[in-house]
Amino acid sequence: MTRPDKIAMLIAGPTASGKSALALALAAEIGGVIVNADSMQVYRDLRVITARPTPDDEARVPHRLYGHVDAAANYSVGRWVADAAAALAEARERGLLPIFVGGTGLYFKALTRGIAAVPPIPDDVRSAVRGRLAADGPQALHAELMRRDPAVAERLQPADRTRIARALEVVEATGRSLADWHREGMPPVLDEAHVAKVFLSPERAEVHGRIDARFDDMLARGALEEVRALAARDLDPLLPAMKAHGVPWLIRHLKGDITLNQAAAGGKRDTRRYVKRQFTWFRHQLSDWPRIAPETGLEQLTRALVA
Repeated sequence: MTRPDKIAMLIAGPTASGKSALALALAAEIGGVIVNADSMQVYRDLRVITARPTPDDEARVPHRLYGHVDAAANYSVGRWVADAAAALAEARERGLLPIFVGGTGLYFKALTRGIAAVPPIPDDVRSAVRGRLAADGPQALHAELMRRDPAVAERLQPADRTRIARALEVVEATGRSLADWHREGMPPVLDEAHVAKVFLSPERAEVHGRIDARFDDMLARGALEEVRALAARDLDPLLPAMKAHGVPWLIRHLKGDITLNQAAAGGKRDTRRYVKRQFTWFRHQLSDWPRIAPETGLEQLTRALVA
């Protein structure tokens, strides 16, 4: 019997830490549904290069929010929270325990602590800002942002293309600062008092070895062909899907700029750097999450459900 006060399981951790395998084992044992909390695994165009669960894994237990978004979409944290709330409601109706798993810290923070209620940005506003960014460069847009929203501009580096564009889009679309919207947030979907949560914390050297081996395996399973199809769509390079680890490097290889070995090395290096940022982010933003060794995860989470 599971504890009735535990309404969800949350499994976070860095890339290649064994989160998906733990979630699969837990869902099979307790009767759960796995809900994706990784910002790149939402894109249907990127099954291989983002190491999404395999079709066989998805056939074993129910999976939600994997590959349900087109790469042309600028999928936001707010949209994920709405989708996650719907997945949570479905799990409750079916009597399944939802198991949220992923490495995107902002998703977990929004799920348990709320989120800023920034309204959707109209496509014409986004296109106009992105066009100016391409034509004039980030420094020019940062100077404009400094005039129109100095509180946000002062926190951004002049070369931070993505965040500068986002802040300007909000000002253009709403007439208000992004900081204003951040103060008017949406409530959390889950009460942290009623979840079991863990952050998988393997040794860095072990994670780095897994990253290298996994990237090679992804190439063997068709990652290059997947990225070739994505590149053929000629999408905005600032879209999140176009910046997934390995994608920019493999596109450079497909253009003939670098060798495949150089692209693989770049993708692996970017992923290792991202892992470092994941450790740092969770340590500062969700410091109360228990850090555990991956091999103890199944035992600790099942114990949390029956204790």
